[in-house]
Amino acid sequence: MTRTVGRLRQLSAVVITLAGLIALWEGYKWAGTAADGQWPFTNIDLPVAPNDLTMPHTTEIWGALWDPVQRGDSDMLAVFLIKSAWFTLKEAALGFVLGTGIGLGLAVLMLRFSVAERGMMPWINISQTVPLIALAPIVVTWGRTNGWGDLLSVALISTYLTFFPVAVNGLRGLQSPASADIELMRSYASPWSKTLLKVRFPSARPFLFPAFKLAATLSVVGAIVGEISAGVRGGLGRVILDFAGRYSTGPPKVYAAVLGAGLLGIFVFGLVNIAERYFVRGPRDGATT
Repeated sequence: MTRTVGRLRQLSAVVITLAGLIALWEGYKWAGTAADGQWPFTNIDLPVAPNDLTMPHTTEIWGALWDPVQRGDSDMLAVFLIKSAWFTLKEAALGFVLGTGIGLGLAVLMLRFSVAERGMMPWINISQTVPLIALAPIVVTWGRTNGWGDLLSVALISTYLTFFPVAVNGLRGLQSPASADIELMRSYASPWSKTLLKVRFPSARPFLFPAFKLAATLSVVGAIVGEISAGVRGGLGRVILDFAGRYSTGPPKVYAAVLGAGLLGIFVFGLVNIAERYFVRGPRDGATT
């Protein structure tokens, strides 16, 4: 019963938040239009013009999902976006797996050797200052030169974003066990690897899953940016780019594609959240007797 009530509250919060965002969008558009694109009772222009080209009505964005992608096309835009999202999801999933694997490997390495932590952590932090839009064409060029295929190239761009939070949070989590627990394992003459698996990794779960959530959403961002840079057709990145090139003829389609990308990010976040509930809180946690 408690779990059901909690889920209903969470669903209600999502619905209320969505309704609030729609009301804010439409309210801004209505007030801005009434005030001729200026702040009410002032001569100061609004930061975003409230016209239909810049800010189409939410009903128009919703309606565009059920229109054909192009004239004469049999697929509705919603179906087309789902197919594109599935394509992007495969690239993001590969990037997520590679990124989490590399991140955890680096965390274990830095835990085992303090010199590795001192030498590598600054470079791990510096790596995230390189703009992804500048790095993506380089990775794509490497991939095509070496015959990796565009899917792997895009996945590597996604990997670049995902490994960082896992490495940083993973190290913090692996260092989190109480010193008494580590000393107890040493008193049993347990090898370092057994202490890692039996004590450190279980203690690191509350640190790792927030990193996994962030990495999952970043993997989608990396995949979309990679698709745009590589010119890969079939994914959401190319869809957004194509619709943006025809923005003046169909603004709602661009917003619908961006909405699809956002929903894909929420979807992968939700998958990690479900895994967290099982592995951290336990499958029966929150159930009443």
